[in-house]
Amino acid sequence: MFRVPTIKSARELISMRAAGRVVAEVIERLKEVLEPGVTTGYLDREARKVISKRGAEPSFLGYTPIPGAIPFPGVICTSLNEEIVHGIPGDRVIQDGDLVKLDVGAIVDGFHGDSAVTLIAGDGDKTERELVEVTRRALEQGILAARSGARVGDISATVEGFVRPRGYELVREYTGHGIGRRLHEAPQIPNVGVGGQGPQLRVGMVICIEPMVNIGTWRTEVLDNDWTVVTADRKLSAHFEHTLAITPDGPEILTAL
Repeated sequence: MFRVPTIKSARELISMRAAGRVVAEVIERLKEVLEPGVTTGYLDREARKVISKRGAEPSFLGYTPIPGAIPFPGVICTSLNEEIVHGIPGDRVIQDGDLVKLDVGAIVDGFHGDSAVTLIAGDGDKTERELVEVTRRALEQGILAARSGARVGDISATVEGFVRPRGYELVREYTGHGIGRRLHEAPQIPNVGVGGQGPQLRVGMVICIEPMVNIGTWRTEVLDNDWTVVTADRKLSAHFEHTLAITPDGPEILTAL
């Protein structure tokens, strides 16, 4: 049985728009300062400044997905190259050509916003640029499928149908999700699936769609820090994410300026 997703009230959506705005502003700041030679910890500190200035709270700092888990130690996730998600910021120096995935969450009035981008430090190469573009466009396609009356499987099938014919694979173990008072709520939004299946999307639902696209296998591993997820074959991965509300007029992206 699928859990029934939470429908947000108009007042709650106002708070989620505010949280999404903070997240978008953080990402814009990180785009400005990302370059070869900076550390992932520096990016984390810059994100903390923006979140604090806006009177918000970080969603990720101290986050524990299950009881007894190691709390996440960063304000943002910084995942490089073969790292897919949940990379921990620290002293690592970003090199020219690194594929940098930045995942940002913020809380306003008790409600979360969540978004991710993949950036290339420096120029990168054709392989990296094509991977990033396909992943970005996969997110766009998934958002277009997120309409009232559609099913979660319609989003999954749309993302998969865009990515796999282009020769890439999609991560299976980690998915998009509902969002609201909790960072992760029902329903799960897989990046592979069959159209017409899964929970029905209804006006007032707020969800996160987040394609994680790999050059090689879809299989993953978790590093010894218990957080950072990498591709099992250590080939490159890209990740994009937006928080969006289902409205009568179509999806409203809450984490875009």
